[in-house]
Parts: sequence; C-alpha cells; structure tokens
Amino acid sequence: MAEHVLESPPEGAAADWTIPQDWAAYTAEDHETWDILFARQSKQLPGRAAEAFLRGLDVLRLSKPGIPNYDELNERLMRATGWQVVAVPGLVPDDVFFDHLANRRFVAGNFIRRRDQLDYLQEPDVFHDVFGHVPMLADPVFGDYMQAYGQGGLRSLGFGSLDKLARLYWYTVEFGLVREGDGIKLFGSGIVSSHGESLFALDDPSPNRIRFDLERVMRTRYRIDDYQQVYFVIDSFEDLLRQTIETDFAPLYEKLADLPDLGPADLAPGDDLLTRGTQAYATERAGAA
Repeated sequence: MAEHVLESPPEGAAADWTIPQDWAAYTAEDHETWDILFARQSKQLPGRAAEAFLRGLDVLRLSKPGIPNYDELNERLMRATGWQVVAVPGLVPDDVFFDHLANRRFVAGNFIRRRDQLDYLQEPDVFHDVFGHVPMLADPVFGDYMQAYGQGGLRSLGFGSLDKLARLYWYTVEFGLVREGDGIKLFGSGIVSSHGESLFALDDPSPNRIRFDLERVMRTRYRIDDYQQVYFVIDSFEDLLRQTIETDFAPLYEKLADLPDLGPADLAPGDDLLTRGTQAYATERAGAA
C-alpha cells in the first residue's frame, strides 16, 4: 500500500500522479537485469506458484525481451480483465492509490534494481510491480478482488484504520499463500518476485503458516525488512473475494480498535495452524544484528 509523501503531484506528473513510463530511457543493462530476473523466477516457480499466477505469466511474454513496455502490456491485460498498469513517480497518497485500484489501474514504479540487488530490494521496483503483480491481475477473480480492495479502501478513509487495512493487502496481495490441490502454493507478489522468499515461504520450518481469517490478519503486524514470520493461507481466490465483498468493515474496524495488535510471530486462540514455525530464522537474524 501507499503512504503520504507529498501533498500534491510532483512536477511532470498528472493530477492522478501518473507519469509516462519512458520506456526508451531504459539502458541495455536495465533490460538485461529484467531478463535475468524473469528467467530465474520463471524457472523456479512452476510447481510452487498458484496456477493462476503461472497462467498469467503469458501476459508478460511480449514481442521483445527486457522490461515490458506498458503500452503493449496493457493491450494484453485489458483484453484479459480490463486492468492496466500506470507508471507513478514513487509512493502516492492513499486516496490516489485506492482510486486507481477501484478503477482497475495498478500503479507501478518505472525503475529497476541494480545488478547487486538481484536477491533483495526493500523498495518495490518495476520487476516486483510488474512480474509480481500483473500475472495475478490477468486472473478474473483476483482482478475483482483487487478492485474490491480499492473500493473498500476509499470507503475506509474516514475510519482511521488504514494500518489495519494495509495488513490485509500485505498478507494477501504481497505475501499470500493459497491452498491448491493437495498442497499450498505461492501467489503474493513479494514472494513470487523474490528468489529467496519463494523458497523460504513454502519450505523453511521457521515461519508460522496459518489459515486465513480476516479479523486475525487485520490484527497482525508485519515486517518490511526481511522474510515474513507468518504467512496466511487462503482457501481459494473465490473465497477471498467473497469475504471482502460480504464483510461490513465499519463494525470490524470498531472491533479491531478495542483489540490488541498481534506481533508477526504471535499465535492466537482460534488459529487454524497449518505449520507451527520454529522462528529460527528471525531469532538468528535478531541475534546477528
């Protein structure tokens, strides 16, 4: 989710904070970096990522290698689900972010990480935003969920609970897992775009893996500086969409205001715990700090 950083669009941006992608400005090294990342993740994810994500990857297989040109990409994405990608100069205000989602526009940065940042980058770049998000936007059900989230975000602005709503986005859109067949698969953009976390999220004994519960998710803090200590597992994209549409969030926000937050590693009564994590990774990292 976005954060307030400026009161008005910066110079060169439109009133809705969009800017030209300026595809011609990418260097040969920029395109090569994309190709390295794309090849690595495309090879790693079959059997690990949700079928919806793997199907959506075809939207990114454009007429030329390198960073996708948003104009060409949007022709394919619009035909699939009516979504489009728009470039922005960085973080945008919450109301702008929600309005774009509510109108089936996904905001994306237009810079790409350096070659020495292939394995980890805290700030989302074009690879995270496009490779991580766009394949799922090509799925009709998930596309509807993203639009519903944006519409709900606009309604939530008067409740003072954006931190709670941000957790829903974080633990689904960015770091969500889904039951599929007889196993669990990846779909969150922060996982599928990360070589390390796409292994860690499924295979490592460290994190807790808990069945998705809307209230539980919105009580749970998250970490932005490393791999997650908990992942929430949805039953299906249809169920995620249903819960989002059918839930009256106003009384939920009121209830959450009276409940204490839960830490990323906490367990709570009523958790449907699929994997009890050792938290060894987080403990080791904290000890080395």
